[in-house]
Amino acid sequence: MAAKQSAGLLLYRWGAEGLELLLAHPGGPFWAKKDLGAWSIPKGEFLEDEEPLAAARREFAEEIGTRVEGEALPLTPVKQKSRKLIHAFAVEYDLNVDRITSNTFEMEWPPRSGKTQAFPEVDRAAWFALEEARHRIQPGQVPILDELVRHLSAQRP
Repeated sequence: MAAKQSAGLLLYRWGAEGLELLLAHPGGPFWAKKDLGAWSIPKGEFLEDEEPLAAARREFAEEIGTRVEGEALPLTPVKQKSRKLIHAFAVEYDLNVDRITSNTFEMEWPPRSGKTQAFPEVDRAAWFALEEARHRIQPGQVPILDELVRHLSAQRP
């Protein structure tokens, strides 16, 4: 069986303090009280026959509620401890995070209660300066940030 794969968009913009990165906080009861090391690029799983960039754009729209077009920089896929492979694409794009609308998932909650509740896939999104983003993002995704920074540094004088 092939390892699972996810694809997502890493939005970035230039603010007064420099580079800012958009990260999403996962919804649901497991993540409710977790912050540092819990955030992620908006992403989701896709099947082998789906093109990763198309999947990344679809997942972003599902999790954030906005379709993002524009030039996408493919970053090197990153393997997680779980063996899942994340395909990330960086896009320079300014987004108002106060207006995100995420799709939902259902799960039994509270556990063993027999009751099903719906939770948003993403309960909030925020822009972070690079160093703050490094602390907030799930550790296995830090290489995605690092590669974007290297690319942008090579582009700027």
